[in-house]
Amino acid sequence: METEVKCRYSRQIAVKEVGIVGQESLLRSKVAIVGCGALGSMVAMQLAGAGVGRLCIADFDTVDVSNLQRQFFFKESEAGESKSLLVAKRISELNKGVSVDCMECIVTSGMAENMLRDCDFVVDATDNPSSKLMIERVCRKLGKPYCIGGVSGFRGQVMTVVGGYGFEEVFAGIPESESTQSPANRGVTGPAAAFCASYQSSEVIKYLVSQRKDCERSSLFVFDLYCNSFQHFMV
Repeated sequence: METEVKCRYSRQIAVKEVGIVGQESLLRSKVAIVGCGALGSMVAMQLAGAGVGRLCIADFDTVDVSNLQRQFFFKESEAGESKSLLVAKRISELNKGVSVDCMECIVTSGMAENMLRDCDFVVDATDNPSSKLMIERVCRKLGKPYCIGGVSGFRGQVMTVVGGYGFEEVFAGIPESESTQSPANRGVTGPAAAFCASYQSSEVIKYLVSQRKDCERSSLFVFDLYCNSFQHFMV
């Protein structure tokens, strides 16, 4: 590992669970992030900062001023611009060593297969059940580990699947006919979204530095920041 790279990631390499071997694994890895809103933009920036070598990001949406209360990598002057392009720009400004593949579109099932095929991990940061179920089914078909996050108000949950039960089994009965548009009246606090995204980022990094390919269990983390309640389940 080059001296410049060691210097950049020195504080992360100093973490015993990461080390030089773990950092080298991050640098070689590719992660897909579907959705560049409150969750996806934060995950993308944290993974770029951590040194994940290649990121593939996708979002059809543009910035609205109502996003800025919880989506901190956009500016008032950027209202109306593509979220995915702006996130790609912020990543390049943060870490020129990270390669970014950017898609400005709604990710369909067929597109998802091509997008996720050569990824080491997939992050679902969409905001509706139909998209989450679609991403999960593609991940299962391709045998990819993935993490699904959701947040509302002060509360949220993150499900990480490396084999075992998935989102569809745990949240059985979720309607698949919901719109791909974000519900305009859904309440979300900025801290809850940031907390949820940080947990997703941590799940990605832990997997990539340890390569837990022998794990066949899924986990569900549920949090309520209003009541300071946190629960973790193996499913």
